[in-house]
Amino acid sequence: MLARIAAILLLPLALAGCGINQIPTLEEQAKADWSQVQNQYQRRADLIPNLVETVRGYADHEREVLNEVVEARASASKIELNVDDLTNPALVEQFNAAQERLSGALGRLLVTVERYPDLKANQNFLQLQSQLEGTENRIAVARRDYIEAVRLYNTELKTFPGRLWAATLYSSYEPMATFEVPQATFSPPQVDFSRGSSSNSQPAPAPNAN
Repeated sequence: MLARIAAILLLPLALAGCGINQIPTLEEQAKADWSQVQNQYQRRADLIPNLVETVRGYADHEREVLNEVVEARASASKIELNVDDLTNPALVEQFNAAQERLSGALGRLLVTVERYPDLKANQNFLQLQSQLEGTENRIAVARRDYIEAVRLYNTELKTFPGRLWAATLYSSYEPMATFEVPQATFSPPQVDFSRGSSSNSQPAPAPNAN
């Protein structure tokens, strides 16, 4: 009787040692990291209207680039992607492509304002610039963390002993979609607002979504 009780008590520890909980644990981590990606994208979207209005106050005739930012933000905001959609590569690619179009439009806007010294000295604009650069940096970090979390989760589904648990207890769990981002895009656009129009700043490159 004591041996049976001991076996029952030790069974959960033995199963945990075999990685029985690894798949759901890694899935939850990937979902949490995706939530951070979305949070940072939303923070950027919230900054854009004030940024556009500030630029318009000094450079209203730059309507083409301003409209490009507004339209890119609207398109990106229309695509809602929750954690249950992460196993759909087409939806993830669509979401990523829309966000990258917005990144490119913002990069072009920031280069355009180099021609307006009064705008670059505006305190509201300087504050927005600082917040935007910080958000772009957090987006890059959040994306990198999500990519790594998905890599670990998908690898667990394909390798032993995770493959064994996936075929038995976790048969409904599916690989998550991810995207590849060139290393250069892990840094925000380098735009120096203290320099003149001869600045070497360039708009952020738009990577191909996978």
